[in-house]
Amino acid sequence: MHQIIKFLLKAFPRPWLIRMSTVFNRLIAFFMKGDKVECPVCGGKFKKFLPYGYVHKRENALCPKCLSLERHRLMWLFMQENDLFSESLKVLHIAPEQPFLKRFRKNSNCDYTTGDLFSPLADVKFDVQDIPFEDNTFDLVICNHVLEHVTDDKKAMREFYRILKEGGNAILQVPLFNENENTDEDPTITDPKELERRFGQYDHVRAYGMDYFDRLRTVGFSMKENDIFYIRELPKDMQEKYCLPNYELMPFVKK
Repeated sequence: MHQIIKFLLKAFPRPWLIRMSTVFNRLIAFFMKGDKVECPVCGGKFKKFLPYGYVHKRENALCPKCLSLERHRLMWLFMQENDLFSESLKVLHIAPEQPFLKRFRKNSNCDYTTGDLFSPLADVKFDVQDIPFEDNTFDLVICNHVLEHVTDDKKAMREFYRILKEGGNAILQVPLFNENENTDEDPTITDPKELERRFGQYDHVRAYGMDYFDRLRTVGFSMKENDIFYIRELPKDMQEKYCLPNYELMPFVKK
């Protein structure tokens, strides 16, 4: 199964995969029903989750029903525990993930806009380095696993800060290499194979270290330590049931 998923990820453009995924995932989910793992996003219970990964295979990563990954399940638990949508929010979701799209649209407290440069799911097409919205527009910005693709990530961070209202929040997940203190990047590297070897994926331009949070602070964001390491607050049995590896952190920041 992993080889099939790996082939699809590399052989077909992401917009095509997004369109076709809903055709296949219901069938796969039916055959994988069980009681070993559970997805907190869709409530599905399975024998196991699907493997996933462009380069390194991660077992028990992808929910066969809603297509959530580890980071999505962690984010969902965080949002539920912190009751983020208890009040009306104007939300901008960059590169909207399928596990969240319909759920956010149906939420009566969520004035929801999606944006991306390429995704067929996006309401508005734009580059995160130049966001076409006025200052102080949104209460919440969600942008997961995008900044590692962006040439000038600090420019994008400044844009997120600009469009947020005072007191607004953002969830800005990236692949984090926790063993590395400093971010690894080299703009002279353009070969896809070398990008994959160095940064973990052929279209990544950096591999973030723990100084990622300092980058966010330099543009004005503040954050709480216990939010960053939210995974550590979850009971071990819950981490195992939802398949949440301890390297998943939660960059929840405030303007």
